[in-house]
Amino acid sequence: MILVTGATGNIGRALLKELNAPVRALTRDPARAAFPEGVEAVQGDLAEPATLKPALEGVRALFLVSRVGPDAEIIEAARQAGVEHVVLVSSITAQTHPHLEPARENLAVEQLLKESGMAWTILRPTQFASNSLMWAPTIRASETVHAPYADTALPTIHPADIAAVARLALTEPGHQGRTYPLTGPEPVTARQQAESIATALGREVPFAEISRRQAHAQMAEAFGPAAADAVLDVMGGDVNDELLKVRDTVPHLTGRPARTFHEWATEHAQAFR
Repeated sequence: MILVTGATGNIGRALLKELNAPVRALTRDPARAAFPEGVEAVQGDLAEPATLKPALEGVRALFLVSRVGPDAEIIEAARQAGVEHVVLVSSITAQTHPHLEPARENLAVEQLLKESGMAWTILRPTQFASNSLMWAPTIRASETVHAPYADTALPTIHPADIAAVARLALTEPGHQGRTYPLTGPEPVTARQQAESIATALGREVPFAEISRRQAHAQMAEAFGPAAADAVLDVMGGDVNDELLKVRDTVPHLTGRPARTFHEWATEHAQAFR
């Protein structure tokens, strides 16, 4: 049995489509869950690890997104339940920006897993294509999208490619004890993302660059000042060759080209209409 946490998230939904039964999906409200046929919806909340015990019963492999709940307790609950293998979604910043607090937190979770006694596979994706969904209300209202570092190009990844690698790690041998940095097939700027969304919609999407200070003021309300600074650093304020590098991990492992941002925008155009 495989248990997928974050089952209603951008990676989790794609992963459930890739996996064959038996697979179990963790959700706070099974009655409202809409999962693919054959997926068993089970109640549980990563923020409350005590609720995970029934969901973990009989589970051999666990798909886990880090820093959603108290990771030490979640990993311990999995170990006590007899889970053999955990596939953890961390972040590329664990290797590109280890000095930033979110990256330090991800590294700490990775270390907890490595010391747990369970087999592990660590996925370190770069910026998600789905991050642009934060623009959706603005685009639906036909207003101007504002973003900092408009022409900094990052190798943004389609969440379905993270799911494709996760499926392999969960179901095939040879991935235990491996750490996989994951990127998309090409660098793409925020301005180009807006252009791809406009193409998918068949209409103009107004776009304007803003300063780091302006962006920080907006982000600090949602994330706090320190986290906002960290996000802005990896968006363009403190990029390095390691962050900008396009990696061939996805095509090497899956045997197919990594999906482009334009593909993601086309698939998700309805979210911006």
